[in-house]
Amino acid sequence: MNVSPLVPELPDTPVARRAVEHARAHESEPVANHSIRSYVFATLLAAQEGLAAGADFDEELLFFACVLHDLGTSPSAPGKERFEVEGADMAAEFLTGHGYGSRETDAVWEAIALHASPGIALRRGVLAYLTRKGVGADFGIGAELVSEEQGEVLHARYPRLNMATALVDDIVRQAARSPEAAARFTIAGELARERGESDGPTSLELAARAGRWGA
Repeated sequence: MNVSPLVPELPDTPVARRAVEHARAHESEPVANHSIRSYVFATLLAAQEGLAAGADFDEELLFFACVLHDLGTSPSAPGKERFEVEGADMAAEFLTGHGYGSRETDAVWEAIALHASPGIALRRGVLAYLTRKGVGADFGIGAELVSEEQGEVLHARYPRLNMATALVDDIVRQAARSPEAAARFTIAGELARERGESDGPTSLELAARAGRWGA
C-alpha cells in the first residue's frame, strides 16, 4: 500500500493487511486512522533518531503494536480492565492466532499495555519507546521534525475526523463498563471523571486541538 515517497509504506504482508482489517472491523474510523498514523509517525521518528529497522527494532512488531494499540477501546473489549491492558490482550490473541510465538506477542503486549504510561514506556526497550512516541506524535507531541508536507500527505490518506473526541468517547464508554476499567489516576478514569464533571471537552481533547495537527 503506497502512501507517498514522502512517508513510509505500510507493510504489505497477508498478516499486516489482516491487522489493518482487524483494527477497522473493531474500531471507529477516526481511531483506526489514528492507529495507522501512529505507525507512520513512529517509523519517521525512528529514522530521525538513527534507529534502524532490523538492527534496532522489529519493524513488523512495531506495525502491530501501533495498528492494534487501541483495540481495548472498542465494543469488543471485555470492559473488565483498563483499556490498554485489554487492547494488549486482544492484540496478543490476534498474533497468536496468526502463528506468532511468545517472544513476539509478549513484546507487542508490553508496548501496547504501556503506550499510555509516560516515563515507563520510554524505558522498556525500543519497541515500547517507538510505540509511545508514534502515538504521541499523532497528538503533535515530539513531531517537530516531521515536515508539513509529510503531515499533509499522511492526513490526506488517513484523515483525522475529529479523532480526539472519537477516541475519548470510546475510552469513556469502555470505562463505564466496570470500576476496574476506570481505576483512579488511569487515563480512562481521569477522562471519565472529566466527562462526568463537565459538558465541555476533556483535557486530552483540548491538548489535541492545541497541538500541531489539531483534533
